Formats: sequence, structure tokens, C-alpha cells
Amino acid sequence: MSLTDFRTLGRSGLVVSPLALGTMTFGSNAWGTDEGLSRTIFNAYRDAGGNFIDTADIYSGGESEALVGRFIAESGARDDIVLATKFAFNSAASPLTQTQAGGGNPNAGGAGAKNIHRALDASLKRLRTDYIDLYWMHIWDGVTPVEEIVQTLGDLVRAGKIRYFGLSDMPAWLAMKAATIATERRVPGPIAMQLEYSLVARDVESEHLPAAREGGMGIMPWSPLAGGFLTGKYKRGNTSDTGRLSGANPFGDSKFVDRNWDILDVLQAVADELERPAAQVALAWTLARPGVTSTLIGARTVAQLDSNIVSTDIRLTAEQMQRLDAASAPTLGFSASLAQPFIRRMIFGGYDVTGWGE
Repeated sequence: MSLTDFRTLGRSGLVVSPLALGTMTFGSNAWGTDEGLSRTIFNAYRDAGGNFIDTADIYSGGESEALVGRFIAESGARDDIVLATKFAFNSAASPLTQTQAGGGNPNAGGAGAKNIHRALDASLKRLRTDYIDLYWMHIWDGVTPVEEIVQTLGDLVRAGKIRYFGLSDMPAWLAMKAATIATERRVPGPIAMQLEYSLVARDVESEHLPAAREGGMGIMPWSPLAGGFLTGKYKRGNTSDTGRLSGANPFGDSKFVDRNWDILDVLQAVADELERPAAQVALAWTLARPGVTSTLIGARTVAQLDSNIVSTDIRLTAEQMQRLDAASAPTLGFSASLAQPFIRRMIFGGYDVTGWGE
């Protein structure tokens, strides 16, 4: 596999690389890279054959979008690039701190039609383009009706301002309802889900992955290395480092729990067998998961980017996958357990029956 082993995103005709370049690190933020290094990383990804660039209006206060727009314009390859960005977070908010009560414009965030149009127009200007290939709802606001979301985004597809849309960090029922509404009304629907998914974050397998399969949506994992935890640079009893999990971060100390350390031990053992870095093996596991179309990667150095890209060459054996799966198996509720093989054998007279998309 390589970055040019393209695949379609979900049940759509959008052709993307198996690794998408996430640009949350582009610009002035706690993990940011300046313009020169960001440009170098962008060009290195493109030179390796990658075509899928993912940003958001909230990243570095819009600076990430501005840089991506500049780099794409310099490349002269807008039509070759699948450009994705996101809306929903209020510009007055910080992803690391709780926004103080009041003082902001409530219609400058969320998934309502007013904010979607406002956010898209601002993103188009920063990105120096007249259309977005994939427009993500960054997070559900908890109040906007699904019907309004589908109607607004579908209208933007029909108007040509976006080509497709997807949903990120939302309940599985909402994504399935959106897909159902779109099908019943014969209007454009979501083609993908963007979710936290890694060896230490597999809870989405309970509801989200089955919903994505049923609704024809591809899975695009974010943080497949769990904020750097799965690189192995953090150690039991010594979690000090200069990475994302040090200091203020969206994960807090949630990754530093006994279960995750045990998973990391198995990951490291498999990595040692393959004589590969743990990070590459963790990415290879994610890429091999059913339903995963393209996985988000981020890099603060070209060396990190190159290492991530090399992960596409790794082929884990069935035995290695089984060990990683067993070590990281999530605790699923009763309804999710109904899809387990031993239950199916009870239903289908002892036969292992495989469903569509598995």
C-alpha cells in the first residue's frame, strides 16, 4: 500500500489517499509549526502522492486554513487535492479551556443554517477557493434538528459550494438519522464519519461502525496514535514529555491508565517482532480495520510524516492482529454483543455468516 493506493470515501465517488494529512499543527498553537515548516510538511505529503488535506476553521484561529489555502495556491494543483474543512465550534471558544459564560455570538457556532453559511463563506476566503470537497460538521451542538443539518448541507452540495459532507464526533443515532432522511428525501447525505479511533479508543465499534456500514459512510479515524501515547514515548511512572499529552490537552490524563499501558505492552511486543516503531504498527492496525477508508495523521516534523507514511507498507499477520485485538478489546454493551460470532452461530445453526461490508 502507498498514498496512491486510492479508495473511495464511503459509498461515494470521492477518491482519497489511505492517509489524510491533518493540519491542526499548522499555525500558532501549542503544538504548532510555523509557515516554513508547515509548507515543507505539506509539500512532502504531496510529493509522496497524498491527495487528502484536512483542516478546520477553529485550528489556530483560522490560521491553519489560511496556510493550507496559500500552499494549495502555490502548488497550482487545486483540482488534484481533496480539501476538507470543518464548522461548528464558536470562534470565541478554545478547545483546551472552557469558554466563559456569555460574551460571544451564539450564532457564530453550532450546526444551524445561519452559522453553516457564515462559517463556509469565511473558510472559502481563507482557503482561497470557491468550493470545498468535503465539509465536516466538526461536532454536533446538541440542539439543531437533524433535518435542518441535512437540508442546509444538501443545499450547499446542490449549489456547488461543497461537493460532499460528513459528520464528526456525533451520536451514532444522529448519523444514521441523517443518512435515512437523505435517502427518503432523495437528497445528498453524509458520506463519512470522523471519530476518535485507535487501539486504546475502540468504543465506536459498538454503535458508530455498524451505523456507518448501514448508512454507506466511510470511517475516518482521528488521533489513531492516541495523542502520541501509542508511539511509546510515554512510560509507566514517567509520563513527562514535550508531546501533546503533556500539559493542557483535550485528553487530560485519560490515556495514562493501566488498561492502556497493558495494550501498549502488546503493541510494543508486536512492533519488536516486526522491527518497526510502535507508531507504525498502531497505524497499520487502524488502516486494517473494517470500514476505515482514510486515517488522519498529523506531523510536526518531516521525519514524523515519513514514518507515518511508511506504515502503509506493514501487513500484520492474522495472529498479530488477533493479539492486538484481544489486548484492546472494548467493553461493549448487550446490544453490541448480539453481533458477535458466537451469537451468530447460535442463530444460523452453527455457521459463521458474514454480513455485508464486514
